[in-house]
Amino acid sequence: MKNQDSKIRKIWTHPITEYLKSQWFFFCLAILIVIARFAPNFARDGGLIRGQYSIGYGCVAWIFLQSGLGMKSKSLMANMLNWRAHTTILILSFLITSSIVYGFCCAVKAAKNPKIDDWVLIGLILTATCPTTVASNVIMTTDAGGNDLLCVCEVFIGNLLGAFITPALVQMFTGQAPFQYGNPATGNGIGALYGRVMKQVGLSVFVPLFVGQVIQNVFPKYTAYYMGFLKKYHIKIGSYMLLLIIFSSFSTAFYQNSFASVSHVCIIFICFFNLGIYIFFTGLSYLCARPWFIIKLFPHEPIDGKSTRLYRYSYSLFRPFYYSKEDAICIMFCGPAKTAALGVSLITSQYADKKEHLGKLLVPLVLYQAEQVMTASLFVSLFKRWLRKDDPSNGSESSSTSGNEEPDLEKNISMETGHNRTVPSKTIAFQDSK
Repeated sequence: MKNQDSKIRKIWTHPITEYLKSQWFFFCLAILIVIARFAPNFARDGGLIRGQYSIGYGCVAWIFLQSGLGMKSKSLMANMLNWRAHTTILILSFLITSSIVYGFCCAVKAAKNPKIDDWVLIGLILTATCPTTVASNVIMTTDAGGNDLLCVCEVFIGNLLGAFITPALVQMFTGQAPFQYGNPATGNGIGALYGRVMKQVGLSVFVPLFVGQVIQNVFPKYTAYYMGFLKKYHIKIGSYMLLLIIFSSFSTAFYQNSFASVSHVCIIFICFFNLGIYIFFTGLSYLCARPWFIIKLFPHEPIDGKSTRLYRYSYSLFRPFYYSKEDAICIMFCGPAKTAALGVSLITSQYADKKEHLGKLLVPLVLYQAEQVMTASLFVSLFKRWLRKDDPSNGSESSSTSGNEEPDLEKNISMETGHNRTVPSKTIAFQDSK
């Protein structure tokens, strides 16, 4: 009996077994997608458990309640006022990504490949115009050691503005050839769209974040006990909620026969296109977050009596746009990411009179969400290693996890002092991170 227990223990602690255990997120994701395929009515929008409320509101709210419990109020407000980072992320998320995807779609349309559905191309454009995702970028940024405070602020700002910007971009891209057939401008549903987005952002992001901040400041000891309990028993709330959000999106897509309405060749094209464009946008976000020419032009801080007035003014104006590594990680996760939680609402509300094509329109968005989560999980370990490269004090940490392990929203947060590991962007913008 002892020999058998010893063999089981040896197998359980084997490096291969440890690696497979670290991939639990992807195994669970595959299982949930299979369940969504054969039982789509359970978690779909309007299904058995009313996924639009129980998951669309409940799971997202829980993630931001956790964020509110673990973030210092002063640091959160400092990042809310970091207009430079918000401007960079918003331009990336709405203007740059959508323009590039629109150009690619025009090229594909001009090729006149009959196997690529015209409404799928509209779906790709719609996906590119959506705001940043609500949940996954916060989890991934936190796990990689980036500025999660800035990420939370960007989720709130980006999704709030998305209710106005996304429909306007859709009108701009579909108002003329070659995609005028996909113009949703019917005059119906836009007002309801704004109301629905405001309601969802308010109840699932702002309210739980505010409640978490209140609880943290009023009951610091109980908050510390709760967060310590989650960390002690390795309870990863963010990862569990993220799985349920993806599960609900796939359930809705399968219930609406989204994948059945598109050819296999077209789905393969979407998968490879989404993967390539996400990696490309991540690299582009890095170039926007840490442009090399700013360091070349402003290699050091102005020196009194030696630096010219032009250099001092130019330094104060342009140097903050070379962001710290923590902020850059946030930008690289927020810039390319697209939300399915609000994206489905944005699409269905605009195309209320063209529901016969709704399945095709949703396919790119649903697939993009799953692919961005899986790809971002692989980037986590790379970003974490890059962040520690110039910080010897972090190099000896034994608790570092691979990018495929579950995100930990509670990591490195001291609840007794309320001190967060990230430094407000405003105070670190002038530092030269080599």
